[in-house]
Amino acid sequence: MKKIMIKDMPNHIGETVKIGTWLANKRSSGKLAFLQLRDGSGFAQGVVVKEEVGEELFAVAKGMTQETSMYVIGEVKADERSSFGAELNVTGIEVISPAKDYPITPKEHGTEFLMDNRHLWLRSRKQHAIMKVRNEIIRATYEFFNENGFTKMDPPILTGSSPEGTSELFHTKYFDEDAFLSQSGQLYMEAAAMALGKVFSFGPTFRAEKSKTRRHLIEFWMIEPEMAFVEHDESLEVQEQYVSHIVQSVLKNCKLDLERLGRDTSKLENVKAPFPRISYDQAIEFLHEQGFDDIQWGDDFGAPHETAIANHYDKPVFITCYPIGIKPFYMQPHPERDDVVLCADLIAPEGYGEIIGGSERIYDYELMKSRLEEHNLSMDAYAWYLDLCKQGAVPHSGFGLGLERTVAWISGTEHIRESIPFPRLLNRLYP
Repeated sequence: MKKIMIKDMPNHIGETVKIGTWLANKRSSGKLAFLQLRDGSGFAQGVVVKEEVGEELFAVAKGMTQETSMYVIGEVKADERSSFGAELNVTGIEVISPAKDYPITPKEHGTEFLMDNRHLWLRSRKQHAIMKVRNEIIRATYEFFNENGFTKMDPPILTGSSPEGTSELFHTKYFDEDAFLSQSGQLYMEAAAMALGKVFSFGPTFRAEKSKTRRHLIEFWMIEPEMAFVEHDESLEVQEQYVSHIVQSVLKNCKLDLERLGRDTSKLENVKAPFPRISYDQAIEFLHEQGFDDIQWGDDFGAPHETAIANHYDKPVFITCYPIGIKPFYMQPHPERDDVVLCADLIAPEGYGEIIGGSERIYDYELMKSRLEEHNLSMDAYAWYLDLCKQGAVPHSGFGLGLERTVAWISGTEHIRESIPFPRLLNRLYP
């Protein structure tokens, strides 16, 4: 007898197989028991017919509790009503471990209760689907950068300085020195790009930002490419090609998951390069036309502003060339203006906000030195970074994509806390 996974059932129609599963739910009548089975690869229905299996096995099937683990044995049958075309006619059950008082039942539960039981909530159909979308985005990310000549590099998580130059840092002690949890691997990736040309990192980052919005996490994952000899407009092309690739990959490989999430895929099908681009100046003018009198030139955009801009387009939109005063120290000034920098934020449709921030980087030594001084940043802490500007410096650009915001957008999930397995929020460090 062959042991298979639920996802492989359509390839074994007519065969008797064995599958390790958990009982997600069940219902029964006098002669039939319908077992909703899951094994991590997918969900399937197992049908137990009393006349075929006898009283004893039928009683076992009816008596099992939600999330009991077991091996089920049976014949795979074609079923047009199934989401993937197959169900299992169960002829044998081997209970491994009964579940006792499983707290997450099919009824409605409050968000805090579900978050307290996140270790179990992950087993639900919706959470399973979101995590499968997340995994596909990660898989497609590696595929895109590997196919385009990038080398994966791993920047440190413990650092002695901040790439963003802000106070939103988690402080710790590194023996007798001060250290911080990384906000971004960018500065280290710039050094790596000077050695390997095109590089990318993928790892956790931390922001000690006391925000409770649906767009923010304390710990999140970033994909951060850096590219030597690549200028601002060239970087935008890479960004739109990358985002197009991951969206189309999810559409192709996560059809059942998107269906389970109730995602309107027509809105994703149009996400193909090129993306529209507007300048910060144009964005301010547009917002004023839409009645947003609260924002003036020089202000950063909030969620309502980004949503209004995004709703004007049917795919992600770049907002380029922000004022120098609201962006980090390392961004290259505009060649024709001294008040804006060569940067862009990519705003996702449907109110999901910024998913990418990127720019061309400063590579002139004197300019970088003056920018560090203007931002009151320690010359000792940034000495190695400043050194990059005098050891064969070249034009270079990079960007960072926030994985969880991207997962939330593509999966259609309202709150970012559901787009990471174990979210760290302002008031949550458990489980």
